[in-house]
Amino acid sequence: MDQTLPTRDHGGGVDAAVARWGGAREDWLDLSTGINPVPYPLGHLPGRAWTALPDRAAMDRLIGAARSFWSVPPEADIVAAPGASALIARMPGQVAGRRAAIPGPTYNEHAAAFRAAGWEVVEEGEEGEEGEVEVRVGVHPNNPDGRLMAAGDIGGRALTVIDESFCDVCPEVSHVARTTEPGVVVLKSFGKFWGLAGLRLGFLIGSPAKCARMREALGPWAVAGPALEIGARALEDRSWAETTRKRLARDAARLDAMMAARGAGLAGGTTLFRTYTVPDAAAWQARLAEARILARVFPYSATWLRLGLPGGEDDWRRLWDALA
Repeated sequence: MDQTLPTRDHGGGVDAAVARWGGAREDWLDLSTGINPVPYPLGHLPGRAWTALPDRAAMDRLIGAARSFWSVPPEADIVAAPGASALIARMPGQVAGRRAAIPGPTYNEHAAAFRAAGWEVVEEGEEGEEGEVEVRVGVHPNNPDGRLMAAGDIGGRALTVIDESFCDVCPEVSHVARTTEPGVVVLKSFGKFWGLAGLRLGFLIGSPAKCARMREALGPWAVAGPALEIGARALEDRSWAETTRKRLARDAARLDAMMAARGAGLAGGTTLFRTYTVPDAAAWQARLAEARILARVFPYSATWLRLGLPGGEDDWRRLWDALA
């Protein structure tokens, strides 16, 4: 089996790009993900973050910072986990049932997790076609088209999962306030907005009962000491977050103008990633790959091309030249 290929379709995967198109890993500019290219500064970490088992005080600080940053209602609880993916994989165990509605196209790990647990997944999620479903999952804003989960789709089931992995660029549309309702949970991903995907940190926000069950499933010391320290610092730094939102908005507009000048139309996205309509997405991906730039295409669309944001000016010039 080719170990360079992901088991499911995702962004990233520079090793697989090297195997397919050549070059060395350090030659590649990865624009296939929606990760902030200007990460939160790590700063100095105390030695105990690496050498000691994570303690209660460090977790309490992180949870307190998360509660404040996301304006979590006092009635709701928060669980920190080693990445949102760890929470997604365990979500089917949060409720009994057999059918989950997951409107597509969307992030494919949600459907994969429920199918692996023996659930039937209704992908279209259209009213009148769902039938009886115990769970509904919505990615808000959605990956890859940026659509928002309607307020009317929340609640009314044993479990409603709202994946807000990309919502920190637009906090005004967050549904965290709905976590006071029975069965409603919100997922948060730290790595995307703060640009630290390798830290592996995510959060579940929901009722105390739902959070207690997830906390038990994750086991003790689920979050590493460095992640506790860095996550707390970042969530407490409101100034960095506001400055970053403004920069991402400017850069997303710049990328839109660049792609429009090359004949691409905007299909949607967030200010962390943009999805464009082009005549032949695979051909555009291959052309960029010749310049060692990795873009994202999708198995369900021949015309959608997704790009993350370049970081420094050299990356912007490199992309512009490759699109010529």
